[in-house]
Amino acid sequence: MAYDRPDAPETDVNAGPAPDLAASNRDAPSRAPTPDASAPAAITLDHVSKQFARFPALRDVALAVQPGELLAVVGPSGSGKTTLLRLIAGLEFPDQGRILFGDEDVTLAKASDRRVGFVFQQYALFKHMSVARNVAFGLDVRRRDRPNRKHRDARVAELLKLVELEGLAKRYPMQLSGGQRQRVALARALAVSPRVLLLDEPFGALDATVRKSLRRELRRIHDATQVTTVFITHDQEEALELADRVVVLNQGRIEQVGVPEEILSRPATAFVAGFVGQANVFDGEVRAEVFEAAGMRLPAEGVADGPAQAYIRADQFALGDAANEDGGGLEVLVRRAPPCTGLVRLEVDLEGRLFEAALPRREGFATPAAGDRLRLKVVGGRVFSSPA
Repeated sequence: MAYDRPDAPETDVNAGPAPDLAASNRDAPSRAPTPDASAPAAITLDHVSKQFARFPALRDVALAVQPGELLAVVGPSGSGKTTLLRLIAGLEFPDQGRILFGDEDVTLAKASDRRVGFVFQQYALFKHMSVARNVAFGLDVRRRDRPNRKHRDARVAELLKLVELEGLAKRYPMQLSGGQRQRVALARALAVSPRVLLLDEPFGALDATVRKSLRRELRRIHDATQVTTVFITHDQEEALELADRVVVLNQGRIEQVGVPEEILSRPATAFVAGFVGQANVFDGEVRAEVFEAAGMRLPAEGVADGPAQAYIRADQFALGDAANEDGGGLEVLVRRAPPCTGLVRLEVDLEGRLFEAALPRREGFATPAAGDRLRLKVVGGRVFSSPA
C-alpha cells in the first residue's frame, strides 16, 4: 500500500520507564536470550519499499527483529543500509509497506513519538555541554514525564557507570578520546529508555584497536540493557562477532538473514558467498553435481550441470598430503607471504590464477616463502551456477 508523506519528522526524543541496570556487570550473557515465539517482533518491516527520484533504495524488504536482539546489517555502499535505519527511526517514510513496533503501526509516526535512540558515526555531541549534560539532554527536552533533577542526575550517573566513564561527568567532548566520545553518545541514546536503539556505523571513525575494544563493550552493554538494537556496518568481522543475527543487503533487497555461522558456512546466494568473508572465486564446470576447475573437485549438490563458480574463503584451504591420495590437492606457487599474527596468510598462484589462502600455524610448520611450492586441499566452499 502507498502512503502520503507527513511533514518532516521532529528529531527530539521521548521516553518510557528506565530499565534497572543496577545488576549489570561484565558477566552478562554473551548472547541475547531466545525470544518467545508467541510474542510479537520488536520491529517488523512489512514489505517496505523506498525510492529516491528514480533510485530504488529499498525493494520489498520483509524483516522481523526480535525483542532484545542485536541485529547487524551489512552490504556494499548503496545497498540501502542507512535508508533502512532511517525508516525505522522515522527520519524517512516508506513509499510502500508498513513498519510496526510490536503490535503498533508506526509507519507514519514522527521520530519523536517512536522512542528510538540513535547513535551516529560522528558522535553528534554538543561541544559546549559537559559529558553529564550531553547524556541528560534527551531527559531535559522531554515534553512530558520530565524527571526532576535528582532522578535525572541519578540516571546520568547510572549510565556513566554502565559505559565506564565515571569521573568524567564534568569534562567536555574535546577533552575526550574518540572511543570515550562514542561511549557518551551511546549513554545519551540509552538515557531516554528507547524501545529501539539504532547505530549507524558507530565505530567507523575510530582506529582498529579502539574499534575492537568498543565491540566488546557494546556487546556487554547490550546484554545488560536488553534493548532491541539494529546497527549497520561495513566491517563484516564486526557484524559476525557482535550480532545475534546478520542481514545482508544488496541493491535494496535482502539476500540472506541468519546467525553469523549460517551466513559464513551456508551462504544462500552467490552474492553472499562472495561478499561475506571475501571469498576467492573459481570458474569451472558442474557435472553430475560435482564442480571441477584447475585440479579441484567440490560437491555441488543441487547445482545444474554447466558453467559454475566456486566461492572459497582463504581459511577454507589446508595443507594437502604430498602423496595427494584423495585427488583433491592443488599444486600452488607461493607469490607472497607477508608477515602477520594468527593465521599464515599467503598469496598463491594456481596455473596463473592468483588467490589467497590462510593456513593455521602449527608446531613444526615453517612459514613458506615466496617461490616455495605447496600442495593445498580445499576444506570448504560453496558452488553456484554462473550468472547468465
